[in-house]
Amino acid sequence: MPTPLRRLLRITPQQLRAFETTARLLSVTRAAEAMHLSQPTVSVQLKELAGAIGEPLFEYSGRKLRLTQTGETLQHTVAELIDCWQRFEANLNEQRGLVRGHLRIAAVTTAEYFVPDLIGPFAAAHPGVEFELSIENRDRVVQRLQQRSDDLVVMMLPPQDLPLRSLPFLDNPLIVVAGNGHPLARKQLKLGDLAEERWLMREPGSGTRRVTEQHFAEAGFKPKIAMSLGSNEAIKHSVAAGLGIAVISRLAVSQSGQSDLAAAGLTELKVRGFPIERRWSLVWRSDHPLSATARRFVSYLQDTPQSRAPADG
Repeated sequence: MPTPLRRLLRITPQQLRAFETTARLLSVTRAAEAMHLSQPTVSVQLKELAGAIGEPLFEYSGRKLRLTQTGETLQHTVAELIDCWQRFEANLNEQRGLVRGHLRIAAVTTAEYFVPDLIGPFAAAHPGVEFELSIENRDRVVQRLQQRSDDLVVMMLPPQDLPLRSLPFLDNPLIVVAGNGHPLARKQLKLGDLAEERWLMREPGSGTRRVTEQHFAEAGFKPKIAMSLGSNEAIKHSVAAGLGIAVISRLAVSQSGQSDLAAAGLTELKVRGFPIERRWSLVWRSDHPLSATARRFVSYLQDTPQSRAPADG
């Protein structure tokens, strides 16, 4: 009887590719289309792979395909193998004096307003680097950190229960905005003056909402939440339409000054305790080695004018 190692050595790259694609899409048909293969070919590769491992990798729940526990374990293993090869390729290119490779960056939704500008100069200086940028809310970004899905993450509130390093690099003031012509505009306000206002909040899981709720709780203030919205754009349009007031990152509404606010139909309310001062950080797993490409990006960010703090352990 073959030993487990000999069985595993029979696994081919084509089988692993078929498995990774099927596990990601949860459909043999869609995996075959993505790989430009016939469905029977992919099915045979998956069957041979399951035979080599000695356990089923997929099962059906009703009509939906899902991973078995062994399949989930293999999916994590294949992701680690891909990471290893990508790091090897990046390190090899670094030895050759080249900066090439694949750089996966995840960012929370508010960061979408500046992350492309952050990446742009680096990408122009290193045309051999291929970028993959994912924009998610904070809860989803934390999940990606847990799963080690990305090389680097841009966020405001790094979780405390993971082994991380972080590089704070950009101020992120949170301000209170209302629609143009709001009767409280230009007045000096306390939070209590806004007790009867309709508050529009980001959805649960948003970093901005977490910081705002913490600030309100510390001040003993209970807002009247009229609506929860899933994006900064929805918040801005709703506030401009007079549906309520909101706390939002200044970066999301004003890149160059008050003229941007006015153009968006917004005005910043002068409220005691605001802006809430926070900072954006570049975050990565300290228990997972960075590729040469990721290390080069961290160095690039440390050298940019907005980066003013050393990396934290």
